[in-house]
Amino acid sequence: MKINLSYCPATLEEGNQSYSPQALSNLFSSKKVSHILPFLSPHSRTKEAEIFITHHQISLSGVQEKYSLKLIENQLLLTDKKGDFILKPIPNGIRNASQVPANEHLTMLIAKQIFRIHTAHCAITFFQDGEPAYIAKRFDYNHRGEKLCQEDFATLFGKTAENDGENYKYNFSYEQLAKVMKQFVADYEIEAKKLYKLLLFNYLVGNGDAHLKNFSLIEKEYQQDIFVLSPAYDLLNTQLHGDFSDLAAQKGLFEDDFETQSFQANGFYAYNDWIELAKRMEIAQKTAETIITDFISLENEKQVHNLVAKSFLSEESKEKYLQTYQDRLKKLRYVFS
Repeated sequence: MKINLSYCPATLEEGNQSYSPQALSNLFSSKKVSHILPFLSPHSRTKEAEIFITHHQISLSGVQEKYSLKLIENQLLLTDKKGDFILKPIPNGIRNASQVPANEHLTMLIAKQIFRIHTAHCAITFFQDGEPAYIAKRFDYNHRGEKLCQEDFATLFGKTAENDGENYKYNFSYEQLAKVMKQFVADYEIEAKKLYKLLLFNYLVGNGDAHLKNFSLIEKEYQQDIFVLSPAYDLLNTQLHGDFSDLAAQKGLFEDDFETQSFQANGFYAYNDWIELAKRMEIAQKTAETIITDFISLENEKQVHNLVAKSFLSEESKEKYLQTYQDRLKKLRYVFS
């Protein structure tokens, strides 16, 4: 099936009918790979789809079906073994499900291109029947193909459904997240700033499902047993798919039920709350102010609008995405005095 594009389905760079040279470099070591996969989607109701679902699903955290792809010559092919990429088709049982691949792709690009957050390399790809899917390049193997040690924060907290109930992934505060990270990270000062930016970003774009398994520490490739915050993954504006709270963390920003005067007066997290969180994460106030100023700048607001406009979201979803973003931006710009 021919799919006509005017933007790179990885970088959203204009004037590209497939992956741009930059995208090919980031994702495929500059091999010329098509944006159309050589097989049908798992929703095509064919014998091929049945084999697809039965034999190729991989076990990774999260409820969405994920599949493993390996780059063989110039083609992305399904594999039962260690793959180079994770493939996420349109999921089942989610509101507005057809928009999930474009939503995740857009949100990852906003994080990377505008706010300079280290993310997994990702793209939109298409099955032969035209259905879109999301792919992400794996970052948990080194250049020799050896598995790097990676632990999500549910593991670091020691939380499981058995010892903390079915909502264990959400039973935490952002302050606790930082304190646990400090136990395992040697260069906490640097990694704390990265975590702070990622937490702030999730709030700004409306990711109400940023739970403990969506944050990880990973071993540095050339320094065994030295851990850093992993590249960001599973970033979404969840407001497109359900009624989510502002934060996935059920305990909020702070671990001791603390509320700023700003929150007490208004009932939402604003500038003062994020400054207080930075203090509790041992991040200097000037540093936090600089980070927040960058997130709420008019120039970056304009860039977010531009990326949303070029994204693969439907027009209705673009509007909803921006409504959520503008609402959070307004909250973050509010300074209590």
